[in-house]
Amino acid sequence: MNIPLLIAALVFLIPMYITPGPNNILCAVHGSQHGFRATIPLISGFVIGWFVMGLFVALTIDFLEQNTGLLTYLTMIGASYMIYLSYKIATSKPLDDGPNESQRLTPLTGAMLQFVNGKAWIHDIVLLGSFGTIFGTGILAKMTLIIFSIILCLPFVALWAGFGTFLRNFFTSPESSLMLNRVMGFSLFIVAVWLLV
Repeated sequence: MNIPLLIAALVFLIPMYITPGPNNILCAVHGSQHGFRATIPLISGFVIGWFVMGLFVALTIDFLEQNTGLLTYLTMIGASYMIYLSYKIATSKPLDDGPNESQRLTPLTGAMLQFVNGKAWIHDIVLLGSFGTIFGTGILAKMTLIIFSIILCLPFVALWAGFGTFLRNFFTSPESSLMLNRVMGFSLFIVAVWLLV
């Protein structure tokens, strides 16, 4: 294991995981609307998406580094999808206190979001391109790095889901919960615009 490179990777990864991004904001929004437990399927979808996308990037890193224009198109598609989600969140009904499953996001949504998430693509390309030899060379070493990054990221995503669930406790009236939905939807919209800029 290359310890200096691992430390450099942590300096890159931890701020990226803790700062607002599509995954973190969506977890906070979903937690505020449906609670922490109902957000676990969404997070499990993130994990599947991270792993599959990481494997894809590991196998195609040279091509992706030479064709960065593809990231621009993926970012535009992802930002458009996040704008759609932000609208759905901002206009959704107040707190989900009943068994309404239709508004809950599924593991499939969490997995698919990764493939249109510009921040996730940049993350994987930098991680595997700049820090890909932390655990050695070859595909198994890269897969170890991907699994390591997923394990490192999970507590931060859970923290954002917990933050959203915490907010839910203070917005209990229909009016205040509607305001929370609008603020959270607008937050996701801002992240989408930030990705485009």
